[in-house]
Amino acid sequence: MSLFAIGDLHLSFGSAKPMDIFSGWENYEKRLEKNWRALVKAGDTVVIAGDLSWAMSLDGALKDFAFLHSLPGEKLLVKGNHDYWWSTKKKMESFFEEKGFNTIKIIHNNAYKAGGAAVCGTRGWLLEEDEDGGRKVLEREAGRLKSSIEAAKKLGGEPIVFLHYPPLSEQAVSSELMTILKNEQVKRCYYGHLHAQATRKAITGERGGITFSLVSSDYIGFCPKLVEKY
Repeated sequence: MSLFAIGDLHLSFGSAKPMDIFSGWENYEKRLEKNWRALVKAGDTVVIAGDLSWAMSLDGALKDFAFLHSLPGEKLLVKGNHDYWWSTKKKMESFFEEKGFNTIKIIHNNAYKAGGAAVCGTRGWLLEEDEDGGRKVLEREAGRLKSSIEAAKKLGGEPIVFLHYPPLSEQAVSSELMTILKNEQVKRCYYGHLHAQATRKAITGERGGITFSLVSSDYIGFCPKLVEKY
């Protein structure tokens, strides 16, 4: 069995916001499905690092969830900045249960075991100097990250963090999040959010004892990235 990661699927089966108007996104749903089915098997786990759907509500995202559920493996969802359908954990879990989407789970102040790994994370945040209210958002995300890592440690195994926003870039650093990652001795962090020209300045590889990996779907060719086998 294996653990995979991919972010920013930006599905829009139930809304009129297609991504194939952007260069490199032509027929991306078919490419994604083909690559996913070639790699991911039943019993595997795939972490979606935010921005799953353009829908504005759970009901609006129904077709997107149905597509995701139809693919092999268990899916663990992290919130992204465009996941406007995101609700309380209880409401989302009730919705998935009602619709029979038993392969989809939510990461929100909690963690899941996948072999020797303990999957944890949150949306994250990059604070801009002139951003009104951003400090409160960052502090809230820092609290969620710490809670998720603590839950991961209780499960045993290596805590592997999955965020939507990069915790650092060439322009900015979420010092609160980076401090938590270092203090909790996290060794691996996967993130999404960055596309097109922005990926050229993405931080990847080892920094300060932590290995960072960008898994935006277009950046990795709409092909789930192997995290580890177990």
